[in-house]
Amino acid sequence: TFLGLLMIPSIYWLMPSRYNIMWNSILLTLHKEFKTLLGPSGHNGSTFIFISLFSLILFNNFMGLFPYIFTSTSHLTLTLSLALPLWLCFMLYGWINHTQHMFAHLVPQGTPAILMPFMVCIETISNIIRPGTLAVRLTANMIAGHLLLTLLGNTGSSMSYMLMTFLLMAQIALLMLESAVAMIQSYVFAVLSTLY
Repeated sequence: TFLGLLMIPSIYWLMPSRYNIMWNSILLTLHKEFKTLLGPSGHNGSTFIFISLFSLILFNNFMGLFPYIFTSTSHLTLTLSLALPLWLCFMLYGWINHTQHMFAHLVPQGTPAILMPFMVCIETISNIIRPGTLAVRLTANMIAGHLLLTLLGNTGSSMSYMLMTFLLMAQIALLMLESAVAMIQSYVFAVLSTLY
């Protein structure tokens, strides 16, 4: 978190830097995206919840790319504690305020009458496991990339200098790929939170 505190004071400069302009354009794009996903019935300011969620996950993912800094999003406890309360709030809000709409989602259109009880069971189970799948997706993607980087890095001590240069190039390529995964996963988590 100390590295993040070093980046914050640049926000308060008189002239915004390229970093600030880029970040503001990303936030504006996300605001428009989430406003589209939530629809006209979405409450004012509700997009900022998902922008904050995106920023938190992105910040944690990028912090984990630095050496000797633990990636908190690679733990299921953090991702589940982000996904479960959001899902629970949306479910409670939906079932209390839009009960007919929630019941209509349990049976897809055009389902034969004989399959309706079966479809209600399937839709209920798929609805209940949504926060778990959301949390496991983020955790698994963060663990996979970091594990690959660690395993490749541990083989370097037994290699010759010639092979070490190839290993270093592979590590740099994987680090760039992992930074792309960090951005994509934070976006996917925030978008799927709005859709669920």
